[in-house]
Amino acid sequence: MLDLLRAVVLGIIEGLTEFLPVSSTGHMILAMPALKIDPEKAPWSTFLYFIQIGAVLAIIIYFWKRLWRQLLRLRVGGFKNHLLTKLVVASIPAAAVGLPFNSWIEDHLEKPPFVALALILGAGVMEWVERRYWRKEEGDASGVTLRQAFLIGVAQCFSIFRGMSRAMSTIMGGLVVGLSPPVAAEFSFYLAIPTLLGAGLLKLVKHRNELHSEEAVLLGVGFMTAFVCAMLVVHPFMQFVKRRRLRPFAIYRVLLGAAVLAWWSQSR
Repeated sequence: MLDLLRAVVLGIIEGLTEFLPVSSTGHMILAMPALKIDPEKAPWSTFLYFIQIGAVLAIIIYFWKRLWRQLLRLRVGGFKNHLLTKLVVASIPAAAVGLPFNSWIEDHLEKPPFVALALILGAGVMEWVERRYWRKEEGDASGVTLRQAFLIGVAQCFSIFRGMSRAMSTIMGGLVVGLSPPVAAEFSFYLAIPTLLGAGLLKLVKHRNELHSEEAVLLGVGFMTAFVCAMLVVHPFMQFVKRRRLRPFAIYRVLLGAAVLAWWSQSR
């Protein structure tokens, strides 16, 4: 019963934070010790990555009509201007960086002080980028160029630093290359589909021999909780970025990072 409660709590954290620029992975790294979870043991070694698929499912459902229309449409310029091609191109940099260094990152960067520093640094990046590059132009993710998609993919690489945030990195990358906040957020959500699906499935395959019926139940509970919570978050966030800047999230990141550093220094 206690493990089920832990799965629900982590699913809520994942669903609420995955698509906000506050780092879901950073939150999970901080939450697991508080819940007395050993992330090296099954199913928790797979849990974080698997329940991200539940959050991705929320994105697919929310954007279903728009995404389906864009995937079926062949734009002027042929397949190189197709949304699918842009998502593949944007996924390459993170795969090239993340796959060979994933084990090192897990061993060295998944520590509370590193997460806290990344949260605070990311807040500074958000504030600077929005001050310089924020614009109101309309459009949708289908108008993203191949060059912009690749550069957003490069920006996504910064999310390997736990606490930096995949959503923050890609949305800020989108602003820097000339997208409006809603378009940058939409493309960030689309890019989450191949990125998080790939990471989740790779982890599941890697640890498949450690998972049994009891662990499968916990994964299922976390998956569904993350899905429901993500569904509740996506629409309000899309409405938010249409009207307001992301400063409240930057302030939250600084406060959380400072609190973690204070706690860590006191616990040593």
